[in-house]
Amino acid sequence: MTPLSDVLDIAIVGYGPVGQTLAILLGQRGWRVAVLEKQPAAYPLPRAVHFDHEVARILQLAGLGEELPRLSEPADVYEWRNAAGETLLRIGSRDVGLSGWPEANMFSQPDLERALDARARALPGVEIRRACEVVDLRCRGDAVTLVVAAPDGDRSEIRARYVVGCDGANSFVRSRIGVTATDLGFFFDWLIVDVVPREARVWDPINGQVCDPVRPTTLVSGGPGRRRWEFMRLPGEDIAALNTEATAWQLLEPWGLHPENATLERHAVYTFQARWVDRWRSGRVLLAGDAAHQMPPFAGQGMCSGIRDAANLAWKLDLVLAGKAAEALLDTYESERIPQVRQVIGFSIELGKVICVSDPQEAATRDAAMIAAARESGLTPPLPTPAIGPGALLDGDPLAGHLFLQGRVGRRGATGRFDDVVGGSFALLSPAGDPASLLAPDLATFFGSIGGIGAHVAPGGPVDDVSGSYARWFAEHRVAVVLQRPDFHVFGTARTIDGAGALVAQLGRALEPGA
Repeated sequence: MTPLSDVLDIAIVGYGPVGQTLAILLGQRGWRVAVLEKQPAAYPLPRAVHFDHEVARILQLAGLGEELPRLSEPADVYEWRNAAGETLLRIGSRDVGLSGWPEANMFSQPDLERALDARARALPGVEIRRACEVVDLRCRGDAVTLVVAAPDGDRSEIRARYVVGCDGANSFVRSRIGVTATDLGFFFDWLIVDVVPREARVWDPINGQVCDPVRPTTLVSGGPGRRRWEFMRLPGEDIAALNTEATAWQLLEPWGLHPENATLERHAVYTFQARWVDRWRSGRVLLAGDAAHQMPPFAGQGMCSGIRDAANLAWKLDLVLAGKAAEALLDTYESERIPQVRQVIGFSIELGKVICVSDPQEAATRDAAMIAAARESGLTPPLPTPAIGPGALLDGDPLAGHLFLQGRVGRRGATGRFDDVVGGSFALLSPAGDPASLLAPDLATFFGSIGGIGAHVAPGGPVDDVSGSYARWFAEHRVAVVLQRPDFHVFGTARTIDGAGALVAQLGRALEPGA
């Protein structure tokens, strides 16, 4: 164990995908990070199965860009049908979304966790400690003391400048800081069944919902070579009887799966929730992932929201730890993330209200309305992730807080996604020239000190806009400069390239609240 006198920069409690991602993003920035996980080994069975284009970009930032095609398969259609097979809703996803990755990606969580674990262990400042249960937490002065119990009962203490609880829905860290939660009271029990078919088969659509009141069912990809079914527990149905291997095979039978042609990886009854914690920061202790929020699975945004937490928090902790931003910047983590999480939970509930219908008459009314709408609208694009809430953003800019794109660019003989070819932390971009070259010396020094870069992105320009995606974005929004944050959200924009200096000055004020 780290000696008590040796204070770490960050202690992360919990080593699921959110804790792993946060550890990597902080470790890549050079901070000393200890991750404390009470389980001796990673959970070996599937759980989350979907991440979107934004999360793919965050995983790219965490060093997994080259591995994602191996770890996932894109899903082009998510189709909802009724019991008669009639289409109620068809959501189409593009091969390349705003963030430069497929809009919908299906994966197996153990595979992703192995890749994240390998990346975290490759960073010299990151230490992973398994079979370490945090049993007490004390905040004193400029550090937090954690009491850690080993399997043999031996206890030790470590100290860190900040602690982040990524320790799941039953978070110990959350319990110690005494926060309240808002619970919308929307919950149902579902039997989750993960299967590895032994025979190659094309699933069309790749993802679907069967809105049958006799048994509402989800069937989706579980990642390359895997499939997942989710069966809603019916009113009055016994959970113990539902959660058996025999019941799982019985429910899979209509899809032609049986023990002779498939392997049953997992069956478990899961009760989904719709709630969020009202306060995500208490001094030097913060919450992320399921420790801060849980949501129904129908939009596939549970893990995605947690990884967004990690991306938002990492750059803010980095600047605060380095003394380049006021500690009050950490308050914007909560103010930005909660409004977005609330909207995503609300959308997930609305989807749940469509499928979690067990009354035949109610289902018939639903079907009539949705079939008519589906015939009229055809293929529906996925809803964009809502903007983040108020925080470290340019006040009054309607684009501030929205996700910025990642397109394909060329530079110095290399072509690829912007983050791989150009990189950077804060990015000041314009199609009219390099906006960073117009900064006054003091602003240029400040911008460079926080890792800021400038780029002239245009077709045929120094940073070649290969597909024209940046040109289209700037033209559509009628701006000449954008300042992108390290979590890929727009800090603010300017109508002319001469507005770059004012943008950077506003950023400086945002990082030093009250200065």
